[in-house]
Amino acid sequence: MGEPVTPASAPSVLASAVRIAVACAGAVPAVVVRLSGGELAPGAAVGVFGLGVLSAALLLMWAAETARADMAGALALALLAFIAVLPEYAVDLYFAYAAGSDPSYAAYAAANMTGANRLLVGVGWPLVALAAALSRRRRGVAPGLVVLEPHRRIDVAFLAVAAVVAFVMPLTREISWYVPAVLIPWYGYYLYRIGKCGSGEMEEMVGVPARLAALPRAGRRTTTAVLFAGAAAVVFACAEPFAHGLVEAGASLGIDRFVLVQWLAPLASEAPELIVAVVFAWRARAGDGLGALLSSKVNQWTLLVGCLPLAYALGGGGTALPLVTRQVDEVALTAAQTVLAVVVLLDLRFARWQAAALFVLFAVQFALPGEYAREVLTYVYLGLAALLLTTRVRYLPATGRALGGRIEGDPHY
Repeated sequence: MGEPVTPASAPSVLASAVRIAVACAGAVPAVVVRLSGGELAPGAAVGVFGLGVLSAALLLMWAAETARADMAGALALALLAFIAVLPEYAVDLYFAYAAGSDPSYAAYAAANMTGANRLLVGVGWPLVALAAALSRRRRGVAPGLVVLEPHRRIDVAFLAVAAVVAFVMPLTREISWYVPAVLIPWYGYYLYRIGKCGSGEMEEMVGVPARLAALPRAGRRTTTAVLFAGAAAVVFACAEPFAHGLVEAGASLGIDRFVLVQWLAPLASEAPELIVAVVFAWRARAGDGLGALLSSKVNQWTLLVGCLPLAYALGGGGTALPLVTRQVDEVALTAAQTVLAVVVLLDLRFARWQAAALFVLFAVQFALPGEYAREVLTYVYLGLAALLLTTRVRYLPATGRALGGRIEGDPHY
């Protein structure tokens, strides 16, 4: 169990209550519409149910952070990262499920998954590096690298294997039954490995979780359970109308529906997680912020991808979720970005120039959105990864051993 949070690190009870109330208020319109059975215009549905997803995601983040008061170590952060992306799972799995009876929805499952994955690396990681640099300047500390703890080599190693497996999907032009057979157990093994990493003490919490964690044990656990249950109910109530609203809004507004699903939905579901990671970095915990996003990347690129064909089959589809040409390109591009991300973190250090490069490469896809540009960008990612790897080959043995052996440099493993 983690150490109690000191009162100095916790905000006032009133301030915390106000923040929770505001988040709950954001979910109320969506809940009212769902319970009343009312219908909204596509644009209004995106706004109302998108706000509901965002509010629920924020409540889930607070509950997951608070739960760390009752467990310590790297597993706590891994579970936090998993819970934080539950809204993403709900939306993406709905698209895959709906595709079982309506093949046009298959494209959106791949769109949402690839958008969320690329957003984490292309925007989330650079934001952590930027917040860390600004925090150092504010404190009068010389600029430096974002340094990950030794046990984070497990995340890097598992993500590397998942990235290699991911290339099977564009090559076969489908996410077949054997993908979940490989990736879901792989994520389970990841949790086992990361769960063996101990920790001497729990990192200091901030904001609402700090106030909740300072409550007596019974009150803390009850509050956490209520937040989890309420937020999860809102997420699953909002997932279907939000996803359907995105598709219909694209059609009515003349906007590419694929683009809307790929970027707007992940922005709503990932925003609280990105905010928390940036807050970690601002409070001189950049390693924790980047580590949480790295863990999220692992679970999205393993468990989420593995669940898509299962949801498709449950919805009435076959054993393989098909990928058309555009989806093939998007999955290949996402896998290539993941390969570069893995190579960047082989030494467990994240420099500002690397953050800038990842962001620029992410932004280029919007300036050059064509199919040919996506193919070229895929090879650019892979070429840069190969070039950078030549300077980091010495880290490969330690990374490989992280899959099953002792973590070098970690006294708690």
